[in-house]
Amino acid sequence: MNSHVHKTLVVQLQAGATERFPVLAHLGYDAADPFALTVVFGHDGRVLARWALDREMVAEGLERAVGVGDVRLRPASRGRWDELRMEFLGDPRVDGERHHAVVYAWAPAIAAFLRETYAVVPRGEEEVRVDDFLAEVIGS
Repeated sequence: MNSHVHKTLVVQLQAGATERFPVLAHLGYDAADPFALTVVFGHDGRVLARWALDREMVAEGLERAVGVGDVRLRPASRGRWDELRMEFLGDPRVDGERHHAVVYAWAPAIAAFLRETYAVVPRGEEEVRVDDFLAEVIGS
């Protein structure tokens, strides 16, 4: 059984007061870290940002607003398109504000990716192997 899931999507990035523009989002899931999803945003062969997201939070973000820190998710609608709005707060800028970006992804594509991850590790059956983690920490 494959313990990894990968999907590449075209999403819409809005940074600051700019219009939306398309970028690639490379989504990843590894059963070795069953609670996390990774997303790498790229454009023209360059990595714009990397984030680790909570899988359950992403699932909930398709239904309702979630998040209070650096990542906030909520459903959004644009005409006939159902989207997942992902807001990211980054490192501080020189003016004291923080970098800020909003990414819009087609919600059915995110839901399909989540279903693929649930086929690897079903929702609610994630497991933390504390003994393995402690052995790794002590061994380093």
